Amino acid sequence: MNFDDTPQEAAFRVEAREWVAANAPKQYEAELSQASLGRIKLKTGDMVEVGKAWQKKKFDAGWACLSWPKAFGGRGATPIEKVIWQQEEGVYGKLTQPFQIGEGMCGPTLMAFGHEEDKHRRLPKLASGEEIWCQLFSEPAGGSDVAGLRTRAERDGEDWIVNGQKIWTSGAHYADYGLLITRTDPNVPKHKGLTMFFLDMRSKGVEVKPIKQANGMQEFNEVYFTDVRIPDSQRLGDVGDGWNVSLTTLMNERMSIGSRLATGFPEIFAFCNDFAGDDGPVIDNPAVRAKLADWAVKSSGLKYTAYRSLSALSKGERPGPENSIGKLVAGTMVQDIAAFAMDLQGAAGVVTDPATAEAAGRFQAMWLGAPGMRIAGGTDEILRNIIAERVLGLPGDIRVDKNVPFNKIPTTGRG
Repeated sequence: MNFDDTPQEAAFRVEAREWVAANAPKQYEAELSQASLGRIKLKTGDMVEVGKAWQKKKFDAGWACLSWPKAFGGRGATPIEKVIWQQEEGVYGKLTQPFQIGEGMCGPTLMAFGHEEDKHRRLPKLASGEEIWCQLFSEPAGGSDVAGLRTRAERDGEDWIVNGQKIWTSGAHYADYGLLITRTDPNVPKHKGLTMFFLDMRSKGVEVKPIKQANGMQEFNEVYFTDVRIPDSQRLGDVGDGWNVSLTTLMNERMSIGSRLATGFPEIFAFCNDFAGDDGPVIDNPAVRAKLADWAVKSSGLKYTAYRSLSALSKGERPGPENSIGKLVAGTMVQDIAAFAMDLQGAAGVVTDPATAEAAGRFQAMWLGAPGMRIAGGTDEILRNIIAERVLGLPGDIRVDKNVPFNKIPTTGRG
């Protein structure tokens, strides 16, 4: 792949750069530049409302959801043009955080399986920031096994009645719509009895309870469903084909997370250049330099692996299992880098007050939020299995419940 801009791409870059320079909300630039990695909480404004304003401005000028078809609110841009835009948008891209799940996961799934009327009605509102979407997959009893879900949907004429619980749902407390995967047939193996829907998060019977996190944020939620009525017209894909539909969401999720998840390498490199320990500047320490070299290599590998995925997308291919690599490596790097930075600071590493902590407490915030990053979008163990089996072609794990009807799978251990 040639990484130099073509004349057309160079012209696109200039256009994007000039538009960002003229329209970006520069009052938030310093704060966004200093924001800790992971979820962002603005001190000078509400993240969702500021994000909506920036998304609407981009939408009106044709810069939102660039790779989407124009009919759905996008620009019909190439994958390379999308990368160029993200590079030029820079720190202001952090303002798109509330819309990343909708743009990167829910939108592509609705495009692939939704009715034309729903696509034309819902997707432009998602692209413009008018509506925010979330993804309702994980459950308390399922862990990382999406197909082990127990939220059930039962047919009632032209509607479905949903009861159950989801957990770790990012943004559910401010989302307007959500993708919901349910079990509609417990009498068949677990992967075959699932059905996907989308629903209004303000439907009667939907209750959202935010989860307080160790880093002080409340981005994850529990969501309860009590006799929630969903029209069959909001079903995505065939009844019982929810697993296949979910794969579209999950593959896009891992590509989206892997390509956007910051590793913390630029931050640790700058920190080591400026920080002095008991023995002088830490950048002069061979062990520190070796660590930085290792992370530099991994960062480069992530960059070019993402480019390889872009090449596949430019050929019209669906995001594949190789996108699990980016999320696995980046998530681990964030935690390792944050822990290393705190170790370098010694006892001061536990100080979180931005006014007194080194690097304004960014590495402490990274470290507290890192476990969530390693779980979201698939745990490390799940991703390693995917890479081993579907990328490297290694033998699969033994799955004793593979062909067993879901209602026959034991739910308790041996006595």
